[in-house]
Amino acid sequence: MKARGSGKLAGSVYQQIKSDIFEFRLLPGTRFSENDVASRAHVSRTPVREALFRLEREGYLQVHAKSGWSVRPLDFEVLDHLYDLRMVLECAAVEKLCAGNPRAALAGLEKVWLVPPKSRATDGARVARLDEEFHATLVAAAGNPELARMHETITERIRIVRRLDFTHPERIVYTYLAERATRLLRNHIETSKSEVRKISLHRLHLAHLDARAK
Repeated sequence: MKARGSGKLAGSVYQQIKSDIFEFRLLPGTRFSENDVASRAHVSRTPVREALFRLEREGYLQVHAKSGWSVRPLDFEVLDHLYDLRMVLECAAVEKLCAGNPRAALAGLEKVWLVPPKSRATDGARVARLDEEFHATLVAAAGNPELARMHETITERIRIVRRLDFTHPERIVYTYLAERATRLLRNHIETSKSEVRKISLHRLHLAHLDARAK
């Protein structure tokens, strides 16, 4: 029987570890133990284990017999496949929207993206969130809940590297220029896929050098 409050604690630990992975505070390949996490979070091992197995099921962690846990290494082949699938889903959504009258469903997006340069957001983290919301709204507006569900799953799985796309100022500028139509959407996703591979490898290299220096 689950201890009272264990589910809430497990949820908190889950969110913190996932945030650490997304922000590269926990690097791919990093090993750790349940005791390490429990000590940092000031909780028992029960909610920690629940959180870790949930992250393992979602593909973020690996469990090692008698040797703890590790962050799953980045698999760029899998990420490429996910980006390709995202492109198919979003292009299908755009085509369906263009066949109807999308203005009402997408009216809110115009206030965010169709703005003069001086009114555009420049903070990478904020633009990353806005861009993610843009794509989610675009797909949801197509009116197919299964399409939206699949897209949400893909977005979650590529988020670990996709947000790195917004660490470069020129990519932030390009994002405002790219949200126009199917052709530009395709180019936007293809460029993003290429950029996050380069940025991820560079960030990992710097992080490992920093870790060795300490």
